[in-house]
Amino acid sequence: MNGPLYWKGQLPVILLQLAAMVGLALLLLLGGMNGDSVALILLLWALIAALWLVRGYVLRKRQLEALLELARQLPEAYLLGEVMPAPTRADDQVFYHLLRQAGRSMLEQVSAVERERKEYKTYIQQWVHECKTPIAAGKLLCENHPSPLSQDLLPLWEAMDHYTEQALFYARSEHPEKDYLIRELPLFAPVHRAIAQNKYLLLQHQVRLEVEETEDTVFSDEKWLCFILGQLITNGVKYRHPQRPLVLTFSAARGPGAVTLSLRDNGIGIPPEDLPRIFDKGFTGQNGRQSAQNATGLGLYLCQRLCRRLDIGLAAQSSPEGTTMTLTFRVNDFIHQVQGD
Repeated sequence: MNGPLYWKGQLPVILLQLAAMVGLALLLLLGGMNGDSVALILLLWALIAALWLVRGYVLRKRQLEALLELARQLPEAYLLGEVMPAPTRADDQVFYHLLRQAGRSMLEQVSAVERERKEYKTYIQQWVHECKTPIAAGKLLCENHPSPLSQDLLPLWEAMDHYTEQALFYARSEHPEKDYLIRELPLFAPVHRAIAQNKYLLLQHQVRLEVEETEDTVFSDEKWLCFILGQLITNGVKYRHPQRPLVLTFSAARGPGAVTLSLRDNGIGIPPEDLPRIFDKGFTGQNGRQSAQNATGLGLYLCQRLCRRLDIGLAAQSSPEGTTMTLTFRVNDFIHQVQGD
């Protein structure tokens, strides 16, 4: 509580006390009482009034500081009216009831927004599932009826499938633990699956793949991991260098307590000033604005979000010669945490 502001609010009371003291002193002096007795009476009055005001300040300060501490401990500040003790002062009771009404109104609004958000998320998931059927059918028709036109359409169908998958994973990324299966899998199994899911994109841009496969295994969810790798592959193609063929290199390394999987490209790289922000939601950077007009700034944001949920480290290194994205998996640790939950 602000002390000077409190005493400023008490100034009318202090002035009233002083005026009453002056009036009493004049009345007593006119009644014939000697000055010493009047001074003693005024001194006692001033002392009692000062003690009363100081006591009121101390009690009020303790009460308000307790409320502030209670508000800091709450996950949502608008719940304060539901948990704070009922005051005894009449004026405080009015504010207490107003605060409870405001909190309940806020709870109703939050509940309504949560319901709408849940309904919208459910609608998006259903919409994506409905869209995936005609997309799969279109891809199958093009594959079964090869022609120059169908070859041009296949990368477009694959891109549509990629964006619908991104929407679906974005809707589920808030609670991936409800849709994952942690198991031991070969490190390069999701790599090959992600490459197969983006094969027409890679063929269209004549991307050369170099897979330095190892026998390492990790504990993770293959579906979510394929999605992350697919996003990294798409970014590598999207930000390729216009004057040299694109090469994507997958490699792995084992270190103390961890296995790393790296995807290196020879694209245009990431400007140093953009590198710290590439995982921010909606951030596209210089390359996104210049080289990829359809950049949304969601790909790497989703990758980082999912990696945190799956306890996978994700880091980026870049130079004008290309970019390296590195996934770091703990060895014999994360699976025990999941089983213990």
